[in-house]
Amino acid sequence: MSGVNDFTLNKLAMAMAITVLPLTALAGEAMGAADDDGALGSAGPRIEVIRVKGNQLSHAHLETGTVVVISREQIDAIQPLSTEDVLRRVPGINIKGEEETSIVGNFGLRGLSASESKSLVLEDGVPVAPGLFIGNDRYFNPRIQRMDGAEILKGSASLRYGPSTIGGVVNYITKTPDDGVQLSGRIGSFNMREASIEAGGKNASGDGYAGVVATHAKSDGFMDKGYEMSDVMVKAGTAIGDNQRIGVKFSYHENDANISYRGLLLNDYLAGERYNPAPDDWYLTDRKAFDLNHEWAINDSATLKTLVYWSDITRDYWRYNVDTAASNAAGRWVYTDDLTGNNRSWERFGIETRLSLAHTLGDISADTEFGLRLMREESDDTRIRTTRAADRTGLNDRHIVDSADSIAGYVQSRIELSDRLAVTPGLRVESYEQKRVVLTQDNASAKTSNTEFLPGVGATFELTPSAQLYGGVYRAFSPASNGVALDGLTDQKLDGERATNYEIGIRGSEGALSYEVAAFAMDFSNQVVTGNSDPNLSQSNAGKTEHRGMELALAYDFGAGFSLDTNATWIPTSKFKTGDHQGNRLPYAPKFMANIGLNYSADKLKAALTAHHRGEQYGDPSNQVALPTGAGGGIWGGLLPAYTVLDLTAQYSVSSEFTLFGAVKNLTDKQYIAGLRQGIYVGPERSFEVGFRYRF
Repeated sequence: MSGVNDFTLNKLAMAMAITVLPLTALAGEAMGAADDDGALGSAGPRIEVIRVKGNQLSHAHLETGTVVVISREQIDAIQPLSTEDVLRRVPGINIKGEEETSIVGNFGLRGLSASESKSLVLEDGVPVAPGLFIGNDRYFNPRIQRMDGAEILKGSASLRYGPSTIGGVVNYITKTPDDGVQLSGRIGSFNMREASIEAGGKNASGDGYAGVVATHAKSDGFMDKGYEMSDVMVKAGTAIGDNQRIGVKFSYHENDANISYRGLLLNDYLAGERYNPAPDDWYLTDRKAFDLNHEWAINDSATLKTLVYWSDITRDYWRYNVDTAASNAAGRWVYTDDLTGNNRSWERFGIETRLSLAHTLGDISADTEFGLRLMREESDDTRIRTTRAADRTGLNDRHIVDSADSIAGYVQSRIELSDRLAVTPGLRVESYEQKRVVLTQDNASAKTSNTEFLPGVGATFELTPSAQLYGGVYRAFSPASNGVALDGLTDQKLDGERATNYEIGIRGSEGALSYEVAAFAMDFSNQVVTGNSDPNLSQSNAGKTEHRGMELALAYDFGAGFSLDTNATWIPTSKFKTGDHQGNRLPYAPKFMANIGLNYSADKLKAALTAHHRGEQYGDPSNQVALPTGAGGGIWGGLLPAYTVLDLTAQYSVSSEFTLFGAVKNLTDKQYIAGLRQGIYVGPERSFEVGFRYRF
């Protein structure tokens, strides 16, 4: 990366020292044995998002907010094609689908628009969105094939992470291959073919491991939106001495997808046409990433965890220009021979360290965690103007370099006032500097900086041995990206988009029943809006929004192999309180969503019939109802009707080594609108999949 200032170099040097100092203690120490529950072991060190206290029941989380933990077994049962296949089953999450494998991630939490990015996405604790400060877009969506589980955290415990945790935190946990080799494959509708291999091994003492997870998938795609994807992840780790361990992960991802921002025009959608509306547009991505985790159990009361991460992402987006008049006449998009490449790359380097201390405050037990994160992001944004005959080579008429240096620190202490009551106050500080350089304007530049103080407090109370009450209040923020904060190469003097969040809930179990119920409120005080009384500025902090709702999750085991999993989300209020859209509902924020699954598990057979319901929602802030009939420019609005989709999945264990599985998705062939951009995005029609897993 270029252009790192002296202040940043000093920060990085300090962070490197934090990282290296614990490692100097490793010299001359012999290998130690592994054990369980956070001690040294082959699972590898990592920074946890969800924490459970000791051997308490599963409901007794340390976290003071709503918690969802998704296991490998649950993922296998869903048979997902994407991470969003998993997320849409989680209460509070709304998916704005664009294609069946969710190459571009679009989801919102608790009434936040699914077309924006107000929630933090992590993989093994590492941020995966290409730019958190320079452009928080989800141009990389992690692949479900490498995942062992997922954690979704909402509420006051989110302040351990940042930025953009207004809705919450989603953390995907990657697989650590077991001893041996597992081959898996599946085929399905739209000529979908997928093959994966997981191979791993441990040393004789069990405290060192290495493995690889690799997937190649190819499909013609629903509506001929084809793709070819390769994803490789290598992990290794070892214990060093009897109180330290280290883990490394390298991943590579490449995906060439025949997708675009174009959807069907209205008449073709109503007539049942299902074709690729932009057959010559391509979305090309690749990503390389490296993580290094180190854990040092300093003594029985202190643990230091350090994470170093780097990633490099490129996204080349080639789109043909449209002849609007000809498109209106034809009733479908008509393209010219002019081609534009909106090609961007992002590089990120970060270091995060966390010191956890178990101590007392007089006679009161407490666990305190101190955290520090240093990060630099840089993007290279080019726009290539060319023609169909020039084969993606042409004039670069816009070249922008964005960068951001950030430092964040937090302290959070869980204070056990009694055996039943714990209070967790905390404070996070995020400070960042953003810079934009426009190379195609004689290197004209601008920069801005901002610091956010984010306090929070939460509590848990054990009502009974099997029920826990929790709640909290905290402030969260989402930074204005470089393109907004430095619009027109002028410092727009924007604070982060701040929200004050409130939550109270209860979770627990009673016999065959387990449950969680939560009520929440989120108040935005200064969302970024367009328009400003200062003639030099175009953006301002003025927009306010209000969100109120409840989530319910309920599971019941009927016995004889039958069980029920269900959840519902009700958000009666998600509205603009100021500005041009005052009183309107936020786009992509349905009032009601629900999931219900009837499961059956016998000796060798597991099956599930699931239903996913999404209520009606608006496509833009104006809350217009009618869908556009022509090919006008801009992002489409309109009312998207409610829909319910049924899926049937099953898997059969032929032996302990060999499993067959299959699925019918959208069982009733429901036709529905999944989202809008420049046209209508159609939800995938009924599809079939069959596959196998074989371990040896």
